[in-house]
Amino acid sequence: MIKNILKSYDYSILIVYIILSIFGLVMVYSASMITAVANGLESDFFYKKQLLNLIIAFFAFLIAAIFPYKIMKSNKFLIPIVFLSLVGLIGLFFFGIVANNAQSWFDLGSRSIQPGEFVKLCVIVYMSAVYAKKQKYIDQFNKGAVPPLVYLVIACCLVAIQPDIGTASIIFAIGCIIVLCSGMGWKNLFKLFMIGLALLLFISPFLLMKKDEILTENRIGRLNSFINPFEYEQTEGYQVVNSYIAIGNGGLTGVGLGKSIQKLGYLPEAHTDFIISIVSEELGIYGVGFVIFSLGFLTLRGFYIGMKCRDPFGSLLAFGVSGMIGIQSFINLGGATGLIPLTGVTLPFVSYGGSSLLVLSIGIGIILNVSMFTNYELNYKKKKVENEEIKTSKIKWSY
Repeated sequence: MIKNILKSYDYSILIVYIILSIFGLVMVYSASMITAVANGLESDFFYKKQLLNLIIAFFAFLIAAIFPYKIMKSNKFLIPIVFLSLVGLIGLFFFGIVANNAQSWFDLGSRSIQPGEFVKLCVIVYMSAVYAKKQKYIDQFNKGAVPPLVYLVIACCLVAIQPDIGTASIIFAIGCIIVLCSGMGWKNLFKLFMIGLALLLFISPFLLMKKDEILTENRIGRLNSFINPFEYEQTEGYQVVNSYIAIGNGGLTGVGLGKSIQKLGYLPEAHTDFIISIVSEELGIYGVGFVIFSLGFLTLRGFYIGMKCRDPFGSLLAFGVSGMIGIQSFINLGGATGLIPLTGVTLPFVSYGGSSLLVLSIGIGIILNVSMFTNYELNYKKKKVENEEIKTSKIKWSY
C-alpha cells in the first residue's frame, strides 16, 4: 500500500518546486548582497535568513503533502483557522508594525510574520470545504452561494484597511476562482455580480468623501509611475524606470550571475518585489523564461489535477492554490514590467520573504496531496475492484 501511495505522487510538481526554490535562494543572495552591506550587515545576511525560511517551508511542505487533505474539511479544523486568521488581522491594528507604508506585520524579534499571507490559504481551505459540502444545494442562492462569501469579504476588508491592496486583491481573486469552479449556476453568479456592483455604487459616495485619505501621495505616485514612469523618473517612477533599465541591460543572455549594475543601490527592493528585474539583467531572457515556465507549469499542472480529481473538496483546493500562484505571479511580473500599477507583491518561490514562501510551499504540498489521492483512487482502487471481479467470476465458473 505504501509503495502504491508513493507511486501516486506527481513528482513533476515536486521537482519544479525544489528547483525553483533553490534558484530563488541563489537569486536572493545575488540581489541582496549590496543591500546587506549598505545596511552594515554581512553580505550573506538575507541569504542565510532565506535559507532558514526555505528549510522551514520545506518541512511544512512535507507535512502538507503527507497529511490527508480530507481532514481539513471537518469543522474541527475549519473553525480554528477562520477564527485565528481574523484575530490575526484585527490584532495588526493594535500590535502590528509598519513596513512599506502598511501595518501588515507582527514583529517577533529576529523575525516577522505577515498574517495576510496565511489568510490566502485560510480562504482557499474554508471556501473549498464549504462549497464542497453544499454541492447538493449549490444553486440555492441564500443557502448555498452566499454564506462562504461573508468570510471572504471580511478578510479582504481587514487586509485592505492595513492598507495592503495587493494582498487583498489576491485574496479576492482567489475567492472568485473558487466560486467560479464551485459548480454554481450562471444565474447565481450573475446575482453575485449584481450584488457586488450594487454595493460598490452604494459605498462610492462614502469613498468620495474619504478620497483624500484613500488617494494618498504614495498611491497617486504609483498610478503616475504606471501611466508615465519616465516623466517621474526621479520620484514616483524611479523603481519602474530602473526596472526597465535592468531588464533592457540583460538582453538575451544577461551580464552574468552576480554582475548586475542596478542592484548597486539603483533599484530598491531588488531582492523582493523587483527580483525578476535582477534575474533578467544577470541571466537574460533565458533566466526570465525559466521562471515564467516554472510558475506557469505549477499553475497549469495544479489546474489539471483539480479537473482530474473527482472529490469536490480536493478539486477546489487544487484550483484555489493554482490560482493563488498564477495571480500572484502575474501581479508581481506585471508591476515590474509596467503592465499594471505596483502593489508590493512578492514573486512566488523566488523573492525574499518567509511568510510568502511558507504559505506557497504548504499550497504546493496540498496540491501534491490531492494528486496522490486522485491517482491512487483511479489506479490502484480500480485495479483492486477489477481483481475482485475476476476472482468472483472464476468462482462462479467453477460452480
